[in-house]
Amino acid sequence: MPTAPTDLCRYPIVQAPMAGGGSGPELAAAVCAAGGLGFLAAGYKTADGMYQEIKQLRSLTDRPFGVNLFMPQPSLADGSVVEVYREQLAGEATWYETELGDTDGPIDDGYEAKLAILREDPVPVVSFTFGCPSRAVLDAFAEVGTYTVVTVTTAAEAQAAQWSGADAVCVQGVEAGGHQGTHRDDPHADGTGAGLGLLAALGQVREAVQIPMIAAGGLMRGAQIAAVLAAGATMAQLGTAFLATPESGANPLHKQALTNPLFTHTELTRAFSGRPARGLVNRFLREHGPYAPAAYPAVHYLTSTVRKAAAKAGDAQGMNLWAGQGHRLARELPARQLVEVLAAELDAARAALHRSATGGAS
Repeated sequence: MPTAPTDLCRYPIVQAPMAGGGSGPELAAAVCAAGGLGFLAAGYKTADGMYQEIKQLRSLTDRPFGVNLFMPQPSLADGSVVEVYREQLAGEATWYETELGDTDGPIDDGYEAKLAILREDPVPVVSFTFGCPSRAVLDAFAEVGTYTVVTVTTAAEAQAAQWSGADAVCVQGVEAGGHQGTHRDDPHADGTGAGLGLLAALGQVREAVQIPMIAAGGLMRGAQIAAVLAAGATMAQLGTAFLATPESGANPLHKQALTNPLFTHTELTRAFSGRPARGLVNRFLREHGPYAPAAYPAVHYLTSTVRKAAAKAGDAQGMNLWAGQGHRLARELPARQLVEVLAAELDAARAALHRSATGGAS
């Protein structure tokens, strides 16, 4: 097992695991081939679906890669709150000529079954989102040589991950696209002041733990990677930057929206899943975000049919367009080329910092 995440690949660049179809074997393989660390997203997949993607990725690359798991989530809302939201979304179902989804889907995302597969047939890296596994789980992965990473958003969460035996933490800033990886979903923390920016979070986590940090949140350029490395991170994780690549499994409407001037900014919302997630502000988010309940994953299941119908109809205004704050910097490059460009930008930024520190000497 590597002693640091940088032992896994040539460049300190991690392709974020984007659940919902964005991060598949093709994208992960291309990133690995270029010298980065590619990731599969097991969230929302069955245990067998995850295993089939692992098999496919292994057929495409012999380089280290990662698999991301969602931690099981406690229910935060009673059924009556979800039913009220169902009534409020009735017009969406009518508009897209579909039915709202069944909210009785699994709440553990097949966690135990996925753990069993990954222990039986180990992969190089496993990361966790929405919480921290027990010490027993992390110790079991250590025994089979799997490097473990826990997503954190605060110093306290990082300390819990270190105490439980994680090899590294992925420090997620509030700038990040998609779901916030908080260990506890607190509805009372919602608001414009919720969440730490990436540099602030890195500073606090660096002083709280001794294990390596991977930085995530709004990173789109090599110079930004240089900045988080200078702040103490060992690697940088990018999601939105890879969303626009041809290897990404994201819907073409989603890819186009990243740089479409119609979508001017992002916001954190519970409208699509019931858990805070950052996406491009569209009609659905504006209309339903203000009163969406804290009820993950029930709301995710409830809105899934509408989101799929909107995508089928070619209407980006009804889709969840997850994106980080740096989305306007997205580049439509092949994933392998994007890694190479980011690495070159990182080298240039480091060289500039060195020149500045040495008074211009070469």
